[in-house]
Amino acid sequence: MMLIGPTLGNYFGRRFLATIGMVFGTVFALVYTLDFVELMRRAGDAKDASAHTMAWLSLLRTPSVTEEVLPFAVLFGSIATLLGLSRRLELVIARSVGISAWGFLLPGVVAALLLGIASVTLYNPLSATLRQKAATLESSIFSQGSSLDRRNIWIRQKSIDGQAIIRAASAVDETGRLLNVTVFLFNEANAFTERIEAASATLYDGYWELDDARVMSVSDEPQAYDSYLLATTLDPAQVRRSFTSASSVSFWQLPDLIQRTEQAGLDARPYILQYNVLLARPLLLIAMVLIAASVSLRFFRFGGVAKLVLGGVVAGFVLYVATEIMQDLGGAGILSPVVAAWFPGVVGSLLGILALLYQEDG
Repeated sequence: MMLIGPTLGNYFGRRFLATIGMVFGTVFALVYTLDFVELMRRAGDAKDASAHTMAWLSLLRTPSVTEEVLPFAVLFGSIATLLGLSRRLELVIARSVGISAWGFLLPGVVAALLLGIASVTLYNPLSATLRQKAATLESSIFSQGSSLDRRNIWIRQKSIDGQAIIRAASAVDETGRLLNVTVFLFNEANAFTERIEAASATLYDGYWELDDARVMSVSDEPQAYDSYLLATTLDPAQVRRSFTSASSVSFWQLPDLIQRTEQAGLDARPYILQYNVLLARPLLLIAMVLIAASVSLRFFRFGGVAKLVLGGVVAGFVLYVATEIMQDLGGAGILSPVVAAWFPGVVGSLLGILALLYQEDG
């Protein structure tokens, strides 16, 4: 078995990168257009929503969306690249000089690895920054914040009044405001003293302000307050950042955020999951190349190419569904975030290698 040479390897690598880039650019343009149309539809109720502003807002929002479809761009781009090389008999020539499928797949694997590293270290921080700017701009235009998808947020704190456990149904993104709040208060002997229910709670320096609160204690009748203050030692800036959606945090900021969130007694599981998902992305992209190769190396003269390509597309979508399910399980605490993040890439790579071994050496 001959290893691929640098000249041919560079040629194949450029073909992979060019085709994947073209597919990704097409998806980017499509997502941008659809998002712009949707924003223009919503702009009718906002006085400051001009077409220019909506175009800029859509441009800020699009990178975070297209980041999620990068694996599919790699899958479809790799299939198109290998089919093009096969149709022009370039793979036949490569095989005729002793280069196996493992040899001419090496440039594609390297390209996927480089794309994965670049997407994690460069594109992800850029898309996270743009997403935060988009959230701020959208809030100012449409006069509403965006609540997180996180549910049942739990916070444990200790203050001069004793210990408290705070439960909230959701949080407003990038703020210290909680919605549908329940607070359980304990004294220094860890005995339950009060329960507070409030429509919302906003964190300030040294205290929580609870709106439309109802206080129920073990010794007195329930009392209602328009505003109720609860002492705290939590850092508002730190907690506000902890309420930020995990996908809105840059890869480089996640380790520090995980540490600070755990120190504050908050649930750091979504950030641990997101960090490991980003770490596993290069492997997931490599898995997409291997899956593409398992359905794209059949010579055109043998026929049946369309069925194999359809099988590859279905396999890619199945892997995507598995990825989403594993992340949901990891986010819910049913699985370890590390296992949930790495499982799709590991299993996809092993299945791709197994299929190639069966085709080439079986």
